[in-house]
Amino acid sequence: MRLFLVRHGESLGNIDERAYRQFGDHSVPLTQWGYRQALEAGCVITSYLRGLPDDGFQKLRIWYSPFLRTRQSKDALLNALPEDFVGDVREDYLLREQDFGLFTEIYDQAERKQKFPEEFEKWARLRSNSGKFYARPPDGESRADVAQRVRLFLQTVMRDGENDDHNIAIVGHGVTNRAVEMNFLQHPVEWFERSDNPANADITLIEGTRSQGYASILLHRAADRLPGQDGELRDAHGADVTITPKLGG
Repeated sequence: MRLFLVRHGESLGNIDERAYRQFGDHSVPLTQWGYRQALEAGCVITSYLRGLPDDGFQKLRIWYSPFLRTRQSKDALLNALPEDFVGDVREDYLLREQDFGLFTEIYDQAERKQKFPEEFEKWARLRSNSGKFYARPPDGESRADVAQRVRLFLQTVMRDGENDDHNIAIVGHGVTNRAVEMNFLQHPVEWFERSDNPANADITLIEGTRSQGYASILLHRAADRLPGQDGELRDAHGADVTITPKLGG
């Protein structure tokens, strides 16, 4: 079995956090650069699949998060992949981004503390005493919560993976994809605590067999935006985007 874990391409939120407020976390689109990153990821997966033995080739099944930036990244993959390489394409809400509760759409720590001082202090104590993996933002999810729902998703993947030549792509988010890798390879919590999220449009490949075990590699590191490159703030469809700062608290 092969799992291609693809993080979504660069989104407007990755270059300007005000986008989360303007669009809502679930509706933040890719930038044009992010769409190109996802296209490149699709080309990398295509090249890898072309190198597999003909007698062992299975069509790629694609799973994706329902958030807009992951749906657009999935579309970019499909544009890059040959049609006869693709099998089922399915959305699963269990692959959604981590829910930060009251802190959703507020990524500045000082602003979180200003708006929700009591909740922020409690969350800070939990992070200090229990670790980032277990600390649950107010009304939100901890990373442990994300790992639990991802484990449920993987039960579907393993049930559908009837043989060792099954090929699956998962288009998700940084924490979600890391939770997939943790669960699939049975890594301890310490691994999650010390690891970093993949960058936009990076591909982690998990490959192996049930009898011999699985291992992961960073198959592809996406190109970063260069200073001044694609500098206009546009979404994946090329439309200009204006983000108006919200004044006050």
